[in-house]
This record gives sequence, structure tokens and C-alpha cells, in this order.
Amino acid sequence: MASFLIVIIPVVLSLFIVWMCGDWRRRRIGEPPLVSGLPFIGVTLDYAKDPLGFIRDARKKYGDVFTCKIARKYFTFITDPFSFSLVVRQSKNLDFQKFAMGFSQRVFGHADFTSPVFSESYREVHSIFRQTLQGPPLQELAQSMLGNLQAVLGRGLSREHVWVEEGLQNFTNRIMFEAGFLTLFGRDAGLLRSDGVKCRKTCMQKAAKDFLVFDRAFPALAAGVPIGLCMPAWRAREALAEELLHCELYGRNCISDLIQRRMDAFDRMHLDETGKARTHVCMLWASQANTLPAAFWSLYYTLRSAEALAAARSEVHRVLSGQALNDPDRSVCLSREQLDSMTVLESIIEEALRLSSASIMIRVAKDNFTLTLDSGETVAIRKGDFIALYPQLIHLDPDIYPDPTEFKYNRFLDERGERKSNFFRNGRRLKHFLVPFGSGVSECPGRFFAVNEIKEFLTLVLWFYDVELDDINTDLVPDGTRAGLGILPPSRDVLLKYRRRTETAG
Repeated sequence: MASFLIVIIPVVLSLFIVWMCGDWRRRRIGEPPLVSGLPFIGVTLDYAKDPLGFIRDARKKYGDVFTCKIARKYFTFITDPFSFSLVVRQSKNLDFQKFAMGFSQRVFGHADFTSPVFSESYREVHSIFRQTLQGPPLQELAQSMLGNLQAVLGRGLSREHVWVEEGLQNFTNRIMFEAGFLTLFGRDAGLLRSDGVKCRKTCMQKAAKDFLVFDRAFPALAAGVPIGLCMPAWRAREALAEELLHCELYGRNCISDLIQRRMDAFDRMHLDETGKARTHVCMLWASQANTLPAAFWSLYYTLRSAEALAAARSEVHRVLSGQALNDPDRSVCLSREQLDSMTVLESIIEEALRLSSASIMIRVAKDNFTLTLDSGETVAIRKGDFIALYPQLIHLDPDIYPDPTEFKYNRFLDERGERKSNFFRNGRRLKHFLVPFGSGVSECPGRFFAVNEIKEFLTLVLWFYDVELDDINTDLVPDGTRAGLGILPPSRDVLLKYRRRTETAG
């Protein structure tokens, strides 16, 4: 035994040394400063603990550009906001699609659409977003969402003028998830009978529960944990896929043009039925995961500020003047022009997004190349490295936004109450001052719809309900465990009190 150990221990030590040397990266001439970290994992632990704090500290020490190892990958962070445009325009040298598709395929389990078998057809699928989420189709989608929001709100609108208590997050998720689901994927024709209301509610509750189970596992899945090791998330994803099989969707009414055209395209691509359904789960997640917390924060901050609530109610009353307040059977109408005119609600939503957004914009270097920054400085980028932009640095920069951690409902309004787009850093106007939806090829195609549906949600809640928080003095902080994935949800729920409004508008 002793002789065996004498032989094996040097071999193991040699392999360990080789592994250590192979894992160690040396900075080349012209490359950004390299942040030191632990072997193999680099700075993963420090970054995961506090992404914003880590990036701020690294910027102070290393400058506006630095490279570090996170989760076995090398990331080069560009922290100068004036260089953002230069990065997002580097489609020749930086790839977004391959990274995004690989991530999506791993988490949602759909086909690899970068494969030559599918890539040509998938370009058609990708173009559907622009064709169905802008212009007149966007207005049709907004009208459908408005009708579904009223239907969901109307079911819970008590005829009695009594206070009802519910968690604000639960209230927001319950209403926004069902309305959003129905808007995109339509209504089950078999449940539209008068006796199908209870069954429809049960089915929607099950879908919402499955969605939240899957969504809660998303940080682990994004970090690379195989979904097979997160069995509750896997079961929830597959349960949602069963609801979104094409044989199920073809039995629904009022499916959005977006989903109908995607179904037609996937049918022509001859994907297997489960694979098609998983692409719809991906679409469901993309439409809900950030919209739900954004709606929560928009209503939360509005209710915490007497000034914001008064301004929001005034705008809602101005736009809906003359419409029936207490008759849920009569539809509230909002034209595109009316939605666009609601600048107070839009500013509230943008301020909520500014305070809660913690997305990361990632590109992958296709080859070695030299990136020229706004300052004129050049940095050498290595093939296969990840280039990362972290917009939260801009959103919480006190030079751009005075008192950056405070909610100011009119921060995005000028003196006339119109949209404000002039924001400066060091006396210089910024092009990218609010980036919750990404930029360039990674910019969310549904961003206009997302803002519209949150506007509609706030409008209807403030129109039909008296609403107040049980405790407006306790600060609620976002859940930082989802940093990098978009809008951060709240770290806990807060109690909401609401009742039917009885006074007339005006």
C-alpha cells in the first residue's frame, strides 16, 4: 500500500500542477487589466455576492475596461457608458445570437436553431417579432390585453365597498399573468361556456404556479446547473409545454398574430411536437418574467408616494373622463393616442425600471480583434471571450441621476410634463441613459408592448380601485439573486388593501 501511494501521489500532484497552469491566464500586450481570482472559478464568488459592488470596485482599481473569470468564462466589462454604442455596433466581431441561442436551448430544451437544418427558416421566425410587435399590430395586441385585464379585474371586483387584503406581488402576478397569457395564447374554446369559469380559473392557477416554479429556478439554470438536477423546474416546464402543444393551441380562440405566425413557421420546419411547445414556453417566459416584477414595482412606488399617486390618478381621470367608473360590464377604451399621452404613468414605469433593472448585455468575440473605445483607447479582445455591459452602473450613477436610489415619479418628465430624453454625465449628453430592455440586436422586441400593458394595468387599477399599502414606511429592496437576468423581483411581498371605488371620476 505504501509503495502504491509513493507512486500515485506524485502523479496526482503533477496532474494538479498541469491543470493549474492550464487554467492560469496571462495578460497579453494590449489586453485590458486582468482581475486576479481563485484558480478555476476566478472571481465568481465575489461577483455572485454583489455584482454591482464588484464591478464598481474593479472599475475604481482597474479603470473602465477589465477582464475577469466568472463561471469558467472570461468576461471583459466595458463600464464607460459612452462606449456602449461602439460595442453594440460590433456585429462583425461580436456575436449575440449564438450565445443567446445556446443559453435558450439549454434552459428551455428546444431545437438548436443555429444548426444549418433550421437556421435559414429561423430567420423568418425572428422577423415575426418586428412584424407583430410594432405599428398597427401592436395596437391590436394592446387592445386585446386591455380587454383581458378588465375581464380578470372584473372577476375579482367585489360589488361591496369593503376592503380586501392580498399580497401586492400576488395581486400583480395573478392579474398580469392571466391577462398576458390570454392575450398571447388565446382562450380555451372548451372553457368559454358559462359553466367553465371555475375550470378556467383552476387551469390558469395551475399554469401560473408552474410558471413561478420554473422562474424561481432560473438563476440556477442560468448559472449552468442542468435542469435535470432541478426536477421541480423540469416538471413545471414540461407541464407548461403540455398546455402549449399545437394540438391544444389550435383549439383556442383569439390567439395573437405573433403566436399564430410562429406556430405556422414551426410547423413548416417539421420540428417534433414537444420541441414546438418548448419554444412557446420560451416565449411565455420572455413575455412574463420581467413584466411581472416591473408591474409590481410600478404600482408599489406609486402607492408609496402621495405625490406620484395624485399625479397618476389625475392623468387617468383626464384620459378616461366620461367613461363609466362603477360599471365593470362596460369596457374602458384606450386608443393608441391616449396611451401615448400618459406621460406620467410612463415616467413612473421608467423610474421603476431604472431602480429595479439589473440586466447584463453579453456578446461573444468571434475572433481576436481590437476594440476602439469612445476615449480613443484601444483594447485587444481575445477570441471566445465574453464582452459584457452592465446598465445598472448607468441607472444608479449619481452624476446622471441625482439621489439615484430615490424614486422620483417625474424624473423622466421635463418642465412641461413631456418626455425627457436629455441626461448628461460629466456635462456630456448620453445616448444610453436607460437600458432595461437591452440594446442593438439584443434589444427586447416586445418592449413597447411591455410598457403599454403596464400602463393599462396601472390605469385600470387606479380607475376601479381604492388601493393602499398596509405599511408605506418600510423600504422594500429587490432580490439581488437574479442580478444579470433583468428586472429584479422584490425580496418579499407586502400587504395591499383594495376595494371598489364608489366616487365618480373627475
